[in-house]
Amino acid sequence: MRNVIVGHRGAPGYRPEHTLASYELAYRQGVSWVDVDLVPTKDGHLVARHENEIGGTTDVARHPEFGARRTTKVVDGVSLTGWFTEDFTLAELKTLRATERIPDLRPHNTRYDGRWQIATYQEVLELTRRLGRELHRTLGTYPEVKHSTYFASIGNPTEPKLVDVLNRNGLNRRDAPVVIQSFEVSNLEALSEQVRVPLLQLTSATGAPADFVAKGDKRTYADLVTAAGLKEISTYADYLGPEKNQIIPRDGAGNLATPTPLVRDAHDAGLKVAPYTFRNENGFLPANLRSPADPAEWGEVLAEESAFLATGIDGFFADQPDTALLAVMDS
Repeated sequence: MRNVIVGHRGAPGYRPEHTLASYELAYRQGVSWVDVDLVPTKDGHLVARHENEIGGTTDVARHPEFGARRTTKVVDGVSLTGWFTEDFTLAELKTLRATERIPDLRPHNTRYDGRWQIATYQEVLELTRRLGRELHRTLGTYPEVKHSTYFASIGNPTEPKLVDVLNRNGLNRRDAPVVIQSFEVSNLEALSEQVRVPLLQLTSATGAPADFVAKGDKRTYADLVTAAGLKEISTYADYLGPEKNQIIPRDGAGNLATPTPLVRDAHDAGLKVAPYTFRNENGFLPANLRSPADPAEWGEVLAEESAFLATGIDGFFADQPDTALLAVMDS
């Protein structure tokens, strides 16, 4: 499967991320896959949020009935203060409304603040099936297990809930339109024995998997993308999802530099490669591809995406799926 574009959190360049409206727009723009970050509720449901801390993506701060639930927690070694999905039932979360996460860069999205509820993964799957029938093509999801070690440590693990949703929806089969992602390793290794759908190992340009840190394993993400690391990943996963700087780093001036051998090495290990995340705004682009205007304006993202496609990647994650599809057409 070549040049597969995944709507990263739907189409968040145009609608607040991880809302049903964002997913629907991504599908209607032409992609067949959307990325769905999953975190659990207090009563065992999986909801679509980039993080379990929801102060920056919902109007929870405006709900005085939940004021006492504001707290500080350490998640994957990072201290966070706010409101957390695992402290709310699904019914309580449904009283909240989604808001734009980066209003400074996407002020046009703030017009939609308050319109849509937090969606469950089940609701995303139902939307996907309905639109697939309407659009006459198979649509699918890339569910990402967020903070696996953290949620297991508090007795609210995500993986059993995800397997249950897949089983209930008839999606635990090799040809199902589902690809499970995680930045951690041990949970993907365990899932490889529990599900038949493909798995995608996410990596970062810095740091280490949280499960490695928790058990004292000194390996980092840099170790995972060596030839030996990629060979190990291929024993349980089908895809590699690297941070894009691991494929084409930026030089000291912030411009795209020379590609690394990562794509070739991953292909040699039998892995398909889908880097993240491509965004049109100047604030996210290499220095030489930014327009002279403000960070929220769009720069030369097509040139950036074309440079990455030339490395032989098999697809990528994008916040503006329609632009990404244009880059693929031009490649």
